[in-house]
Amino acid sequence: MAKKKACKKCKVFVEGEQCPICKNSSFTNNWQGRLFITDVERSMIAKNVHATVKGEYAIKVR
Repeated sequence: MAKKKACKKCKVFVEGEQCPICKNSSFTNNWQGRLFITDVERSMIAKNVHATVKGEYAIKVR
């Protein structure tokens, strides 16, 4: 299975040609770790990583 690509700006995993959150088109396959955010309002981790939309995020992006 191919490694997923992550947005360099907001770190969300992307399948298309444009990030659905920040509309950026700069992606990388060089990332480490995953976060699954399900409730952005109540999650302390979502607040720490500035996640505004639920989804799958990379912890570290290069």
